[in-house]
Amino acid sequence: MIQIRLNEDNFQYDIYSLTKAFFPEEEIKTIIDTKEQQKAEKSAHVLKISYVSQQVTIAYVPAIDTENFAQRVFIWESQERKQQKNQLKAALYDLLCQISGKTLPWGNLTGIRPIKIVMGMLEQGMNEEKAAREMMKIYCISREKADLSLEIAKRQLAVLDTFSYGDGYSLYVGIPFCPTTCLYCSFTSYPIGLWQEKTGEYLQALFQELEYISKRMKGKTLDSIYIGGGTPTTLSPRELEQLLRKIRKLFDCKDVKEFCVEAGRPDSITKEKLKVLKECGVERISINPQTMNEETLKVIGRHHSVSDISRTFELAREVGFSTINMDIILGLPGEGMEHLQHTLDEIEQMKPENLTIHSLALKRAARLNLQKDYYAARVNAAPVHMMQEAERRARTMGLVPYYLYRQKNMGGNLENVGYAKEGHIGLYNILIMEERQTIIAAGAGAMSKLVSPGGNITRIENVKDVTNYIQRVQEMIARKEEVFGSNDIEIC
Repeated sequence: MIQIRLNEDNFQYDIYSLTKAFFPEEEIKTIIDTKEQQKAEKSAHVLKISYVSQQVTIAYVPAIDTENFAQRVFIWESQERKQQKNQLKAALYDLLCQISGKTLPWGNLTGIRPIKIVMGMLEQGMNEEKAAREMMKIYCISREKADLSLEIAKRQLAVLDTFSYGDGYSLYVGIPFCPTTCLYCSFTSYPIGLWQEKTGEYLQALFQELEYISKRMKGKTLDSIYIGGGTPTTLSPRELEQLLRKIRKLFDCKDVKEFCVEAGRPDSITKEKLKVLKECGVERISINPQTMNEETLKVIGRHHSVSDISRTFELAREVGFSTINMDIILGLPGEGMEHLQHTLDEIEQMKPENLTIHSLALKRAARLNLQKDYYAARVNAAPVHMMQEAERRARTMGLVPYYLYRQKNMGGNLENVGYAKEGHIGLYNILIMEERQTIIAAGAGAMSKLVSPGGNITRIENVKDVTNYIQRVQEMIARKEEVFGSNDIEIC
């Protein structure tokens, strides 16, 4: 156990997150003790941070080997909070590197989207080399990650320049049903077998919310539509068609640059459903294997085979889809480099236009985390060289990186990266990550993000539970109306 002891509640989240990144297997407790009267547990290593006037002291005291004591002392260089946080994290990172004997690919970055930082530097006129050096100096990230961030930031800036934020918006529609709940998943999703009789009621409630949104956004330009979940293709062909035609009836889609449905699970896809998607104007779909190894599919709770993935992909091509995304996850239980190589070999033969490479994150509400003692022997953090190999292979397939994000508790302190062929970049993926355009969301568990001309973001959450959503859909509409009707809110 590591006990973090603070004499005041200052930068607590950043200190905890950075310590956890170095010691992911350790139990970490944080204590705020302004009078420093509480004694540390005997078996605990202690990381003590003291703020006294302008001086900060960071000390690490091991539970047993007291000779391994380490300390950093410094004076605040600025009174500006952001700069103080960067200074503290740089000193803490240096100390944690010393006591752990390792470095992290993303340095001391915690809870921050790296691309947003780099884009800000470039937009302020900083040249690329200086931006890379600044990322390495301030955040201690590796040169490899600095270069990757720069490449993606430049690509995203070119895409974002094509949008008009003054009158544009995107629409997200959530379908919270799945064939089964995967081992690693914490999204709002419900097994379709138990909720089949509720899908009709859910759609009727969803249509009420969509009708409200269409009226509220009348006169605005709809740039992209994304139907996610869950797994939207758990709906029947008739229900899918009903949903898609409702969206086209309610919204002016003439300027839509991208219409995407996250088909996702091969065991939810049929040729009839694919035809419905295509006939209703959907241009982009996801077919997400996560792995092409049979045994792993069973472990993570997927009720389909590797051959089902290939068969579904071929069906999508037959129907006429020319932009297909596939997701894989590094670090799934029992998987190592040879499993990754096999997965990439199989995917390379299918030639998708997009490939999203995830590093496994132990999400709080996922079964993998709730039952981590059972799976501990099988779960290994994806090492850096696995991510490097995945990137190399993606580029070999003619795919370039275009968006990146990081999550809490990611294996190996790594990242999620989306790769695409030129002309097939996922626009919604960039918009949702960079938070420069208003995204109005409908459905259980959906969150709208209203972006003001000054860049401020107002979030509006819907309830997650399906039954609650059906019963309280008018309340969800009222939540939006309360924000839209406020004189203080102006969106772009």
